[in-house]
Amino acid sequence: MATVTLRSVRKSYEGHEVVHGVDLDVADEEFVVLVGPSGCGKSTLLRMIAGLEDITSGEIRIGDTVVNEMDPKDRDVAMVFQDYALYPHLSVFQNIAFSLQYRGVGKDEIARRVAVAAKILDIEPLMQRKPRQLSGGQRQRVAMGRAIVREPKVFLFDEPLSNLDAKLRVQMRTEIKKLRERVRTTAIYVTHDQVEAMTLADRIVLMNGGIVEQIGSPEDVYDTPATLFVAGFVGASAMNLIPGRIDASRGKPEVVFGSGARLVLPDGGREAHADQPVTIGMRPEQLHWAPGSDAMLEGTARVVEPLGSDTLVVFDVAGCELQARLPPRVVRRAGDPVRVAIAPEAIHLFDAATERRL
Repeated sequence: MATVTLRSVRKSYEGHEVVHGVDLDVADEEFVVLVGPSGCGKSTLLRMIAGLEDITSGEIRIGDTVVNEMDPKDRDVAMVFQDYALYPHLSVFQNIAFSLQYRGVGKDEIARRVAVAAKILDIEPLMQRKPRQLSGGQRQRVAMGRAIVREPKVFLFDEPLSNLDAKLRVQMRTEIKKLRERVRTTAIYVTHDQVEAMTLADRIVLMNGGIVEQIGSPEDVYDTPATLFVAGFVGASAMNLIPGRIDASRGKPEVVFGSGARLVLPDGGREAHADQPVTIGMRPEQLHWAPGSDAMLEGTARVVEPLGSDTLVVFDVAGCELQARLPPRVVRRAGDPVRVAIAPEAIHLFDAATERRL
């Protein structure tokens, strides 16, 4: 079983702790993505799993084996780096085969494994080229091929797409999804791009400042963000986050913000937080156009960005600035009226002091 288990894993540099007691269980054949802003500790955590960084305290297991003191070569993991790390003087075949030759694998077995990897990654015509003759996407495929031939227990990916342009990143995301279906191995993938995390992961580990903020499926972290940080980090367009308070004086609990804008909340326990300061979260894509009496919020457009399939509109409501993703051409220019509604269940509330979800 190629499981990975972390228990209270910490990392300090000269007394400064950068990873704060991480606990994580990665199941056999699971694809887990570590995501967060630069400097949050995700690459350090991955390097500790690989054995490229010593851990300060805690325990790392791969399968049933504690690997804290094991050399990287003995952990049966394969790592794909963001800078490809290919040997420039070797051909594609030689780069992919290098680790097998180093381990003394026979020539026939090397040829078989390299052929299988080349077919999976669609790089068979490139086998005699040198890295300088390849595009960025082709180099990354070669780097992944070098990992595949190892037939490791665990794949580790350290921001493998960060050096590619936007169009190629989308293409390579698709290739990694295909690879995932063909090679069912446990994988841990690091990225700062939440779109990569959402599209690739079975489960997401969201990190901030060396702390795990939330672990869950892409749907979990999108639908029920556990903290204010997760709410602001996850989503193609940033969640609207504005200060407000809960008011239960009219019978049904409402959230009030700005100079008096009100939204009805779903039933269920919100009265207990009456008059408590909160941060209100509303996703731009969940604010929908409501031109008639159904409008819950009315304001004035300040910025209009047509995107083809929809329009991103920045607008003022009761002295607060919000964003909404609306149908094309319902709001055309700054100064136009904006009328939107939102389902009560789509309103997120966070404690203003602790920043935890209510």
